[in-house]
Amino acid sequence: MEAPPSNGQHELRHVVTDAPRVMVVDGSRMVRKLIGDVLQRELPNARIVACDGLASAREALTAEPVDLVTTSLVLPDGDGLALARSVREAAGQGYVPVIVVSGDVQSRLEARSLNDDVTDYFDKALGHQALAAFIRGYVDPQPVPGARVLYVEDSRVVAAATKRMLERQEMEVLHFTEGEGALDYLRGGHARGVVGADLVLTDVYLKGELSGLDLLAEIRGPLGYGKRELPVLVMTGDANRDNQGQLLREGANDLVLKPIEERLLVTKTLFQLRVSRMGEQGDFRRG
Repeated sequence: MEAPPSNGQHELRHVVTDAPRVMVVDGSRMVRKLIGDVLQRELPNARIVACDGLASAREALTAEPVDLVTTSLVLPDGDGLALARSVREAAGQGYVPVIVVSGDVQSRLEARSLNDDVTDYFDKALGHQALAAFIRGYVDPQPVPGARVLYVEDSRVVAAATKRMLERQEMEVLHFTEGEGALDYLRGGHARGVVGADLVLTDVYLKGELSGLDLLAEIRGPLGYGKRELPVLVMTGDANRDNQGQLLREGANDLVLKPIEERLLVTKTLFQLRVSRMGEQGDFRRG
């Protein structure tokens, strides 16, 4: 069995097949059916393994490996965190993404109460369609051609590698080495009545007077861009959970921990872009 790295940065080495097996674990039969139906529309080749709790999920894991697990936080006979541990302990599994669906994701993220066995948390308020898009980002990532990413990173070596990751997904990357240049660019667009970017990706620590947190404060404050209008992903190597929580409280959509793992960066970026566009199209569903 491949153990996940101890620093919490999960390396997604599990090879996804053309017919990915997605395990959906929830105590509600209606929720399992809703998620399964949406996934079948989004991923017609996917094989859905529906389980009503911890025991049935553990039994299914012994029968055949899966490519991804989505689970509610509260189960009739346990919880999603216990299931995540079971996935890690399952014989013959590579690293399998485990997505915990919860109604209090924001508070958990801000408190940084994340279990290392869990790959990510998903806010169920975003709806099942958004969940399907999120899952697809892991098992069958689809580019968002032409998406413009404003990227702020003062290390040219790191920037070159990260730009290649994003450009492989058909994104246009506007790179700035300082927060001041990125802010001037956004202000120029704001004065013309345009946003100027589809997403901002910034490091926390930058050369110059503005930090990534300062840039984030300007975006959410004076410029007035909300999380859906201009998503912001913040890259940080700071393991301090209080500092990480502050970034989310200040308005970051999500964090990307350093060293950057390409699959997670791409998944988080594509997901934020898709959710933003769902809002524009008027079919962003809450519930």
